[in-house]
Amino acid sequence: MPFAPRVVSLAVLAVFALAAGGCDDGKKASGAPAMPPPEVSTVTVTPKSVAVTVDLPGRTVAYRVAEVRPQVGGIILKRLFKEGSEVKEGQQLYQIDPAPYQATLASAQADLAKARATLKSVEAKASRYAELVQINAVSRQDYDDAVASLDQARAQILASEASVRTAQINLAYTKVYAPISGRIGRSASTEGALVTAGQSTNLATITQLDPIYVDVSQSSSDLLRMRREASRGQQRPVEDAPVQLLLDGTTQVYDQAGRLQFSEVTVDQTTGAVQVRAVFPNSRHELYPGLFVRARVEQGVRDNALLVPQRALVRNADGSTVVWVVGAESKVAPRPVKVGPAVGDSWLIEDGLADGDVVVTEGLQKIRPGMPVRLAAAPGAAPAAPAAAH
Repeated sequence: MPFAPRVVSLAVLAVFALAAGGCDDGKKASGAPAMPPPEVSTVTVTPKSVAVTVDLPGRTVAYRVAEVRPQVGGIILKRLFKEGSEVKEGQQLYQIDPAPYQATLASAQADLAKARATLKSVEAKASRYAELVQINAVSRQDYDDAVASLDQARAQILASEASVRTAQINLAYTKVYAPISGRIGRSASTEGALVTAGQSTNLATITQLDPIYVDVSQSSSDLLRMRREASRGQQRPVEDAPVQLLLDGTTQVYDQAGRLQFSEVTVDQTTGAVQVRAVFPNSRHELYPGLFVRARVEQGVRDNALLVPQRALVRNADGSTVVWVVGAESKVAPRPVKVGPAVGDSWLIEDGLADGDVVVTEGLQKIRPGMPVRLAAAPGAAPAAPAAAH
């Protein structure tokens, strides 16, 4: 068996090689440095006073709208405005043919003059009969008839004066004036058109755009919560609350602040919301009625509020929310919290945190419960010391 010594030698060499490799691996394992704790960014929670705001959807509504209608019938002789222009209160808009009403006024004035002439004659007759009845020169019945005629003549004077005033009013109505100041729309009637008193079609519409209303809807549950917090002293109400306007489809903020005017006292049964109205200046006429907007309403001021950045909040699959807190020996642990409304780029924490808690804001994907971490230093600052236990 010539090959036996060589096989034995190869086996011995293989054993020594494996032993040497094992020794080398052991040396590498024992000499390798340990992985450092992951670095995370944190924020220390401190109480502060913050304004609590809410964004509500709504639409712009004209401050005042006047539908111009004729109060007498007739033919329109003139249109005295330019469609789409600004008109002032009391400015004449239309001229209706005044001729029939001038004739009616003249007739009423003639009847009044006739009644006054009749009154003079009846007064003289009644005065004479008053003397003659004392000496029985006329009968008592004739005297009573003269007195009755005098009263009728005086009543006729009053009726004629009322007719004159009515004719004057109707004549004045042939001039159609603007009831409010604002921007007038298109004219529904032109020169030569016949209009009637009380017609359903308006001649034109005037819209006052400055100021302008914004009607928004607020959830009745949010309104009740806000009032409960105010009653418990958790939130101070704001008098004459300022309102910001976010324009339709953009995050652009309207550069003029508005004021909350009033809220309805009833809840919409279909939506469960309460209508709230704010008023905004609109001197440049940038806002038009019917725009969809979002109003940012300041609901109150929360004292001793605890805020954490929105990126620090973790939402679980079941809807619960937690933040990661750095505790003793710089070890992290998740802590359930109750979240309130958003304040800027932060969340208001209703429950779960206390003053001085250190919350992880960046590096959440690198940590696990109980893992020690290293706090990242702020830009331009020295490295942070390990967090104290809370």
